[in-house]
Amino acid sequence: MLENRLPTRQTKITGVVLAGGMAQRMGGTDEGLIQLIDRPMIDYVIASLTPQVDTIIINANRNLQQYRHYGYPVVADTIGDFPGPLAGIATALSTAETDLVLTVPCDGPWLPSDLTQRLLDQFTSQNADVCVAHDGNRMQPVFGLFHKRILPDIEDYLSAGERKLQLWLKRVRLATADFSDHPEAFINVNTPEEKERVERILSGSTSTQ
Repeated sequence: MLENRLPTRQTKITGVVLAGGMAQRMGGTDEGLIQLIDRPMIDYVIASLTPQVDTIIINANRNLQQYRHYGYPVVADTIGDFPGPLAGIATALSTAETDLVLTVPCDGPWLPSDLTQRLLDQFTSQNADVCVAHDGNRMQPVFGLFHKRILPDIEDYLSAGERKLQLWLKRVRLATADFSDHPEAFINVNTPEEKERVERILSGSTSTQ
């Protein structure tokens, strides 16, 4: 595992927790506020993200006051009807004061401690616009590092009625960072069955393998 290093002063990074979805498979419950053991799921995400970034923004479209209790700016999508993660990324890029924005979902409680550094290393070495995580089997595009310069293109894409993040990624210089040694980091909680499994893991009663 790479050493966990904070971004240098030349590479200030805003961390964004994407909590703006409808969570249809969870019965519409706000995923970030779902209790895992005795803590809201977003607690785990923020705890892992905080040491890796310079500041944090929460992207949410409901329960805004509850999210504000964490002490970070909470921003809603400028497009209504829960348009998906790409709209949340656009909102984050337009709000952040840094050129680089790291996005993570609110339903992924096991962020690698070196997520930021690995993404940043590949982003820089490949002169990319975006760098996303790859778990060894497929890309995990909501775990990504995005540069502000791509904001106009996202806005054009969304204005045309498009929503799919995976398709939009084909329009930019894309790098990937290999996290095949941490596949468990991308377990997410978007069904009641997954919630039960994750709670068993957190309580130490099973493994992620």
